[in-house]
Amino acid sequence: MSLLTIEEREAPAPTPGSALLALGFRPFYLLAAAFAAVSIPAWIASYYGVAGPFQVGLAWHVHEMMFGFVVAVVVGFLYTAGRNWTGLWTPRGAQLAAIAGLWIAGRVAMFAGSPLVAAVVDVAFLPVAAWPFYQVLKRTGNKRNLFLVALLGLLAVANALYHAAVLGWIDASPLRPVYAAIIVVVVIEGAIGGRVIPMFTQNGVGAKTVSNPRTDKLALGCTAAAGLAWGLNLPAIVTAPLALAAAVFQAMRLAGWKPLATLGNPLVWILHASYAWIPFGFLLLALSQLGVVPQSAAVHVLAVGALAGLILGMMTRTALGHTGRKLASGPKETAMYVLVQLGVVTRLVAALSPDGARNVALVAAAVCWSAAFALYVAVYGPYLCRPRIDGREG
Repeated sequence: MSLLTIEEREAPAPTPGSALLALGFRPFYLLAAAFAAVSIPAWIASYYGVAGPFQVGLAWHVHEMMFGFVVAVVVGFLYTAGRNWTGLWTPRGAQLAAIAGLWIAGRVAMFAGSPLVAAVVDVAFLPVAAWPFYQVLKRTGNKRNLFLVALLGLLAVANALYHAAVLGWIDASPLRPVYAAIIVVVVIEGAIGGRVIPMFTQNGVGAKTVSNPRTDKLALGCTAAAGLAWGLNLPAIVTAPLALAAAVFQAMRLAGWKPLATLGNPLVWILHASYAWIPFGFLLLALSQLGVVPQSAAVHVLAVGALAGLILGMMTRTALGHTGRKLASGPKETAMYVLVQLGVVTRLVAALSPDGARNVALVAAAVCWSAAFALYVAVYGPYLCRPRIDGREG
């Protein structure tokens, strides 16, 4: 699809003071990584009763990982991708600052506000953030990516249902909408990953990948169906077969992308390793429906392995490319990738272990997670706050 050219006069190149607001990935990647680094220690301290006046609960933890951390990265990525797909500017400058400010206000309200205030402020973010993304797609006739606006809408609905459950307006567990939101983001990752992971693999390591459109459709369709059944708490006889089918087709899809050929390139293998947690997570989901493993094993494999792993891989790759740097990883990137993979392994061990071993594994998982994202802030924070080194905008 050809892109429409921009008819308006180009703005001047950003100054150092405004670089952080030059394109959506900059503030949202930095905010998300910093939030990820501090929110898990806050939850672990609360879990063990040592948080003092800063105590947070399980509902806060699951909500903020999904609708705080993950959603910030999704919005930052889509604003940046939208600029590339359409040739039009997605929010930047004061508009981007206002949207990022609304995200920050949501985090403050979720931590310190009343449930009603938190609901009003937090629920507002996704519709406000989705609207300008929709506008640039509509202006350029980019129908291929309009489904992403619909998925943002589903995330907004899930978030509203979470708050309705917390406020007692509906008779449901607030965890159910979060589970549904996890699947929505997995579908987003599956759709975008199917486009970019084979391409990055071919460009990065020269491997000839194979993509089968029928398998792709079955993988995404079964993933969405299994997620819907899970989110609606349908009987195991419905959810387990759908989850198993999603696991099989997602594994078939990944195999065609030649993951073993990427082991020498961390910028590529992190995407394959993280995507591999999707079929494994759905296998665990099927087993959890049958009472073989606890449900938390599936939840954390999908949330920490698939979501956070792919997020970190894309946060490094897109930040390098869109700040004008070479797409090459060094020891620091490799350390981030290894840490987040260790984090999901130890979190899985915690889910499957008895209490004594569980406590050790839980703390180890939190340390790995926080170290990975703290390292991202330390290394990539300066990149995100400074203009592109090649002098281009964005």
